[in-house]
Amino acid sequence: MLGIEMMNGVKVSDEILGTFAPIIVYWLYSGIYVLLGSLDDYRLHTRKDEDEKNLVSKSDVVKGVLLQQAVQAVVASLLFAITGSDSDPAHAQVTSLIVLARQFLVGMMVLDTWQYFMHRYMHQNKFLYKHIHSQHHRLVVPYAFGALYNHPIEGLLLDTVGGALSFLVSGMSPRASIFFFSFATLKTVDDHCGLWLPGNLFHLLFRNNSAYHDIHHQLYGNKYNFSQPFFVMWDRILGTYMPYSLEKNVNGGFEARPSKEYKED
Repeated sequence: MLGIEMMNGVKVSDEILGTFAPIIVYWLYSGIYVLLGSLDDYRLHTRKDEDEKNLVSKSDVVKGVLLQQAVQAVVASLLFAITGSDSDPAHAQVTSLIVLARQFLVGMMVLDTWQYFMHRYMHQNKFLYKHIHSQHHRLVVPYAFGALYNHPIEGLLLDTVGGALSFLVSGMSPRASIFFFSFATLKTVDDHCGLWLPGNLFHLLFRNNSAYHDIHHQLYGNKYNFSQPFFVMWDRILGTYMPYSLEKNVNGGFEARPSKEYKED
């Protein structure tokens, strides 16, 4: 079983890293945004709105995220056990950068496709929205460590199953999955961070960003902007993309504002 040797000489398997690295990345990256949350000139909502408009306490959000990550860790461990490790002959060969790029692109497309249609269906089905998906929308003002705050069933169906499918369909190895799911985690946290920071590479490379996703969390955007976490192609293809502008507030910060005709719809 291949692995990575740590500084103290202890070797950690790729399967363990693939399971726990995204969790560690989630809390480290979220922690950075918690510290940056005091930068009022770059917030999409005020700190007062974050405290008053959200319908769930931050302690409950932390508990919910930890529960989802525990389920993801169990599923990841089972998936690695079933599919084998990098010590298998099929995984032993050195994978070229071209193959890795293809696997990442396929994984991104599969994850986006699964999450778009599942996410949209959870909005269209009144029972699923009321009893399951509405839990995520208790965060009217999203913040970084609330990115994975979902009902446990939604976490399993949307994120965990979607991640498993992207891993299996793309054919990536456990080692490749360390980087893919860590990157996907960074992107998901960034989309919920509630900040619009200058020079943010995610904002430069992806149209699916914190402002785009903030629109979806507002009442007028509830039927739009379902895509996550990478591209907006399915929203554009199927007519659920809500165009918006990002405007500077007089009292500091930014506001993502939808075009007038969509807001009145």
